[in-house]
Amino acid sequence: MISPWEKLSKKVSKAGQDENFLGVAHWVENIAAKVLAVALSLVILISLTDLVILLVRDLMADPVGFFDKTLIDIFGLFLNILIALELLENITAYLKKHVVQVELVIVTSLIAIARKIIIFDFSKYNNLDLLALGGAILALSVSYLLIKRTNRNMKNERQ
Repeated sequence: MISPWEKLSKKVSKAGQDENFLGVAHWVENIAAKVLAVALSLVILISLTDLVILLVRDLMADPVGFFDKTLIDIFGLFLNILIALELLENITAYLKKHVVQVELVIVTSLIAIARKIIIFDFSKYNNLDLLALGGAILALSVSYLLIKRTNRNMKNERQ
């Protein structure tokens, strides 16, 4: 007769096997990605609702047809939602292929930095900050170009 401790010992040793452990890790990754996707979807919907309410209020306020906020602030809100949509696309792509698509991450980063440049406030930051953002865009653009070229070359090699 096998004691309860021996049964537990066997279960623990089986759980330590690579395929079992990887199965649990894969399950946890899927759950986490799905929770992130749902949470991000809620954030997108709330942000979109907030943006629509803000636009309607500003359009209806005196003087009619003029925004209380600057257009740059409104563009920033639009770009925030676009960045959130790109993040959601990253998560859904991960759920479909179980691979982080670096190209999507770089595009999302480019949008985020472009947003920062569009809403750049020269009264808060200096020219060096703007130069740093430009350097980041240059680095990400070169990375994007290299990844696109590598993906195209790999696709041509498979054919």
